[in-house]
Order: sequence, then structure tokens, then C-alpha cells
Amino acid sequence: MTGDGRRSLATSVAALVAGIAVLVAVAVAGIGVGAQAVPPVEAVRALVAYDGSADHMIVRDVRVPRAFLGMAVGAALAVSGALIQTLSRNPLAEPGILGVTMGAGFVMTVGGALGLAVTSAGELMLSGIGAVLATCLVYAVGRSSPLRLVLAGVALSAVLSGISLGMRLMLPDVFDRYRFWSVGSLAGREQSAVALPVTVIVLALVGALLLGRALNAVALGETVARTLGADVVRIRCAALVLITVLTGAATALAGPILFVGLIVPHVARRIVPDSVPWLMAWALVLGPIMLLVADMLSRVLLPTGEMPVAIVTAFLGGPALIWAVRRYGTRAL
Repeated sequence: MTGDGRRSLATSVAALVAGIAVLVAVAVAGIGVGAQAVPPVEAVRALVAYDGSADHMIVRDVRVPRAFLGMAVGAALAVSGALIQTLSRNPLAEPGILGVTMGAGFVMTVGGALGLAVTSAGELMLSGIGAVLATCLVYAVGRSSPLRLVLAGVALSAVLSGISLGMRLMLPDVFDRYRFWSVGSLAGREQSAVALPVTVIVLALVGALLLGRALNAVALGETVARTLGADVVRIRCAALVLITVLTGAATALAGPILFVGLIVPHVARRIVPDSVPWLMAWALVLGPIMLLVADMLSRVLLPTGEMPVAIVTAFLGGPALIWAVRRYGTRAL
């Protein structure tokens, strides 16, 4: 490596470390925000010098698990969005727009009606099945062009969302426990059994980081990738598996949350425009930051109580989608 290359690598590593520091600061700030505000200093004391007070119990039992949950879900959605945009070479692609998120949520809703989603393993399995089925269906319908792919995903999401809503309205008692989850929320999930889906997410994130270098070649186009000796079919299959696992696990944890996978990769590309491995690394940092900030806003925007975090990401994602369409125009479609 040349001297310029070493300096560039050192600068990139320093910037990523700064990003991780921002993530830690946002997480600590988020621990203190809520119906009962806890000062940041007291939040830190709850972690290092627990005294059993009400503030410390809130931090230990609710806010910290919720922060870790938000980081896991944010990282999973952002990295899956980066993977799907790189794989499809479509800047408008993300698991939510392509119907993968709603497919996972729909099968979980049906599983809840049938009494199958009673454990975290059951929820994870159902959401994974839904993500796989939605991915296969959308790809089968829209594989001939990026425009058909996006339209097929949007149409599938709308149909599944309507059916899910109808089922919840017809069986309110059955779906009471899914009431908040069904619109995408971190509230009430802190005390759930999340070890299995979080472990699955961590393993999939490691896989995505390892796949980044191979995706660098695929991002240049199939012909160039084959010329460079890349096994394009194997790389695409691995990426699709990771997208399905990350989206399914994130949906099992927090419900359908859209637009994180759309916004974060675009922000990351402003920092590292030409490197898929660095894109994955930055998505891993920026995704949790975005979801933690959205979660904080969801707790304080309404005077009557908190709203689902998916509503906040939708408010952020709508303008971002319009910007992306105007920015990339027909080239994206």
C-alpha cells in the first residue's frame, strides 16, 4: 500500500470511529428521554453504580434493553437496504418498498391468528418464511425490469397491509398483543425474549461485512464481475439470504419499519461513494443512529403519549423517497 493509500485508510478509520462515538452519544441520550426524563449523568450512573432507585430501574429494565433493540433493528434494516441497493443497482430499492418487510409481517400476523407465534423462535421462523415468500414473489413478477420490481413490491405491500388490517379489525382480541407491533414499534418489546433474533442479526451482519468485498465486483456489473473472476450467482444467492434473514429478524423484533433501508445507504454513499465494504460498515453505524433518533422523537412528539417509531421513519422516508426519485429519475427505474 502506498503512502497516500495508508493515509486514506487512516482517515476512513478515524471517521468511522467518530461515527461510532456519535452512536454511543445518541444511545446515552436516548436512555434519558421518555415519559420520565433521566439526566445523561444519572443514566451513566445507573450502568456503573446501580442503587435501585426509580430512575436506575427505568434505565436498567426498560431504556437500555430498548436501546440495544433499536440498534439491532436499525443495523439490520440499514445493512439489508445497502445489500439490496447494491445487488439490484437500484437506488430506490429497500426491503420495505420491495414488499419483503410487509411479507414478513403478514405471515407473522397469520401465525398470530393461528396461535403459532407464541415464542421468539416461532416469530423468527414465521417472519423469515414471509420474507422469503415475498422476495420470491416480487422477484418472479418484476425481475424483467427495475420498474416492474419496485411496482410489484409496492403493490404487494399494499395488498398485504390491507389484509393484515382487516384481520386485526375482525379479531381484535386475538391481535391485541400485536396492536402496537403491527405498525412498527420498539415499545413493549424490551422485556420479550429477543436473544435468538438478535443473535441471528449479529451473525448476518458479520456475513454482510464479509460479503462486502465480493459485492464490490458485482456492483461494477455482471460482465465486469465475471471478468474479475467473481462467482456472480453464488454472491447473489448469499446476498439474498442475508437480506431475507436481516429483514425477517428485524420485523420479528419490531414489526414493519420502512425507509431506514432506503435513507441510510444514500447517506453512507455521501461519505464513502465507491466502496461497498465501507458502505456496509457505515450502514452498520448510521442505521442504529437513525432508528434511535426516530425512537426518541416518537416518545416526545405527542403530549398524550408516544407513537410507533415507524410513523416517524415514514415522515422522514416520504421526502427522502421523493428526493431519490427526482435525483435519479428514470435511471433509477
